[in-house]
Amino acid sequence: MARRALTVAVALAAATVVMNPTGAQAAPPGTKDVTAVLFEWKFASVARECTDTLGPAGYGYVQVSPPAEHIQGGQWWTSYQPVSYKIAGRLGDRAAFKNMVDTCHAAGVKVVADAVVNHMSAGSGTGTGGSTYGKYDYPGLYSSYDVDDCRSEINDYRDRYNVQHCELVGLADLDTGEDYVRGKIAGYLNDLLSLGVDGFRIDAAKHIPAADLANIKSRLSNPGVYWKHEVIYGAGEAVQPTEYTGSGDVQEFRYAYDLKRVFTNENLAYLKNYGEGWGYLNSGVAGVFVDNHDTERNGSTLNYKDGANYTLANVFMLAWPYGAPDVNSGYEWSNHDAGPPNGGQVNACWQDGWKCQHAWPEIKSMVAFRNATRGQAVTNWWDNGNDAIAFGRGSKGYVAINHESGALTRTYQTSLPAGTYCDVQSGKSVSVNGSGQFTATLGANTALALYAGKSTC
Repeated sequence: MARRALTVAVALAAATVVMNPTGAQAAPPGTKDVTAVLFEWKFASVARECTDTLGPAGYGYVQVSPPAEHIQGGQWWTSYQPVSYKIAGRLGDRAAFKNMVDTCHAAGVKVVADAVVNHMSAGSGTGTGGSTYGKYDYPGLYSSYDVDDCRSEINDYRDRYNVQHCELVGLADLDTGEDYVRGKIAGYLNDLLSLGVDGFRIDAAKHIPAADLANIKSRLSNPGVYWKHEVIYGAGEAVQPTEYTGSGDVQEFRYAYDLKRVFTNENLAYLKNYGEGWGYLNSGVAGVFVDNHDTERNGSTLNYKDGANYTLANVFMLAWPYGAPDVNSGYEWSNHDAGPPNGGQVNACWQDGWKCQHAWPEIKSMVAFRNATRGQAVTNWWDNGNDAIAFGRGSKGYVAINHESGALTRTYQTSLPAGTYCDVQSGKSVSVNGSGQFTATLGANTALALYAGKSTC
């Protein structure tokens, strides 16, 4: 997203999409479907984190910020105004990017690149890699003939042409219906594939006709590559997320919006049929998240400032079998435009403002839970009609969340085999009897999670 994305982020954001050669699927290919989104982390820092945390925790993917030369400036949104397709941004050069991909692969983590292909910049100057550019002139890449004819800002989301051919917050809108432009975009993505990238998040996909994206994807060296679209749902809007599911997943923004409302103002008991039962996209084509870099800033979702609401929402997302989850991991902000601390270099988690939500113990422990319970349906649902819930994942796992203001003690019925399990939320042992029952006390705003194969803490 771009310059004024703070005010239009809801209009911009879109979705996470996945595809294989035989059709769309809900999760990235492989047995691990959780993506850590390391927002504005330098590639060298990402590489280290893959080795130290993401691989051992069981994350299947890491998503990195846009690897392209962009406009200069310290704000986060400069990364979303490309001026060339060279890997020459503030987060690292081509060598650093390649090393990151190789290092993450060695740690068992695949790499998704945030790809900005809807637009270029909103002005003129010299980019982070030394390229000179004008709003409608990118020497050796694009000229005024390659941008859409509409040179005014998008102002009517009920008008398809306005949304997909005019300028998103003043950014030069590429004419993705043009064969030359499609070829250049495909060339950029193929270059990233040649470096080992495993998938793409298509930024601002809502502003590109679905047929144009399908054509571009067909030109890739791996046309079945993991592909997630950013397409924000808007009631009554001309462009809808379902248009994009033919070439991959779509992020379900309503999932994140409603989690904020439920955890803030309503009852967790309402989550019993969360997902398709709420009118969302089919689980098989949905990407989900508690927050992302846009929504945490515009207030439409929970964010790291929301304490237990935020932590427990992430626990629920990772425990609940709907869609493919992204865990947002960014940095502290008070100024919405503020760029990453240290220019994106992370010396250590929880220092210099880096929040590292992907490594919070309550969240990180649920990645292994999700991997262990993959493919298991929800069983043994229980709620108190208010803010305490519990549910199993077949015979492989069980979760309880107490979002009440006081402690809760009760006996839970599970489908787990008898035995001793580690509650990965508290680090304490729990004994399940021959009837699949255990008794536990959960403090206010805490959770419990047990899964097969984790018997000791």
